[in-house]
Amino acid sequence: MACWKLIAAAVVAAAPLGPVSGQGAEDIAKQIVNDPSAPAVNGAKASLVDDAKAQGGKALRIQVARRGANPWDSSVGGAIKKPISKGDRLVLLFSARLEKGENGAATAILPYNAIQLAAAPYSTLMTGSGQIGPEWKDFQVAGVADGNYPAGALKVTIQLATAKQTVDFGPIVVLDRGK
Repeated sequence: MACWKLIAAAVVAAAPLGPVSGQGAEDIAKQIVNDPSAPAVNGAKASLVDDAKAQGGKALRIQVARRGANPWDSSVGGAIKKPISKGDRLVLLFSARLEKGENGAATAILPYNAIQLAAAPYSTLMTGSGQIGPEWKDFQVAGVADGNYPAGALKVTIQLATAKQTVDFGPIVVLDRGK
């Protein structure tokens, strides 16, 4: 998997969420609860592009054609494919950069980077926001599950319809660090 460097750095950064000593790539791989190789893109055009600075040398380029009526009119994310238990410590990890901003903007805000319910009422379990620019930046959103959720009941959503823009993403990974 091409995102081990990002995952390992984020696991170390998330140390307050639990011990990480002695964890190898196999242990970390068992904590992945989504499919980083199959992100879902909604309301925008996506393509895979070569980028030597991206994890694995490839980036998911998402072209948002216009500012949406709602920030969620264009998004990237995907289903959490394993069950989550109340009290589980979840960590959303991804890298992103702004390839092209609206009217030449050098930065953009990713207003909603979240784990949420996959169906109405789409309640948020944990969220964060962040600013991106032309250089790759790592993001981490962490929290604790407030209930028990079967596989597919939760999803990752990163909202993009805040402007006409092109955003590149590395792997989008969700870890379940257990209780």
